[in-house]
Amino acid sequence: MGLSEDPDLQPVLFGLFLCMYLVTVLGNLLIILAVSSDSHLHSPMYFFLSNLSWSDICSISTTVPKMLMNIQTHSRAISYVGCLTQMSTFTIFVCMDYMILTVMAYDRFVAICHPLHYLVMMNPRLCGFLILVSFLFSRLDSQLVILMILKITNFKSVEISNFFCDPSQLLNLSCSDNFSNNIVQYILGAFYGLFPISGIFFSYYKIVSSILRIPSSGGRYKAFSTCGSHLAVVGLFLGTGFGVYFESAASHSPRKGSVASVVYTVVTPMLNPFIYSLRNRGIKGALRRLHSMTV
Repeated sequence: MGLSEDPDLQPVLFGLFLCMYLVTVLGNLLIILAVSSDSHLHSPMYFFLSNLSWSDICSISTTVPKMLMNIQTHSRAISYVGCLTQMSTFTIFVCMDYMILTVMAYDRFVAICHPLHYLVMMNPRLCGFLILVSFLFSRLDSQLVILMILKITNFKSVEISNFFCDPSQLLNLSCSDNFSNNIVQYILGAFYGLFPISGIFFSYYKIVSSILRIPSSGGRYKAFSTCGSHLAVVGLFLGTGFGVYFESAASHSPRKGSVASVVYTVVTPMLNPFIYSLRNRGIKGALRRLHSMTV
């Protein structure tokens, strides 16, 4: 159903979302290019950052291009297979974002709490393994959601009050066996929601405890500044995600939920490159060196 049925608003929405999409893709590509081209950034923290940028590009590319095509063709229809594919890929990369943010919290924990063993503990093999496990868990989450959707028999010629195939709305289309679907949703929510956020909170509890033991204020500021960008992205991601969830639960308005979902599906991936480029000296230095090489 899109975000608005007003025909006069469609060109505005097209231009706005096209600009946001291009900024997101170009910004995250710059992060990936800066990390891969600068030897100073060949460290675990920036390896995870480049994977986060790649995941952001993929997640926004599953929703916005289809929305732009719908506006241009004046058709909001999507095929059964297309809807399942969009929902599957969207679930994978949104979950991947969450998992990578958790892994990055662990990386900061090791860097601050065990600095002498950092390079040994966060070796390239472990970093690659953590990214692989993050992808496999995200893939598992997507497959479980797909299996629940495939159990729904009345999944033809329905209206979805959003600009993409939102899994939460599709799971509510079933007229039977809602109890088992709800149980599986609660289990997935507990596993994929509770455990990662617990890992993030525990990592930062240990980080803050270690920082407070540093005698000099300059040392405390330097240690905490390495976590600033990550904390900002985690706050933005979790804050918007939980905000959308509680807003939809409180208002019971699908239209409000679709507008609010723009924040975590489009705005958050767009802001991540700005947060890391503005707050991270390594990224700013790499971008300057990259610019000097192209001029």
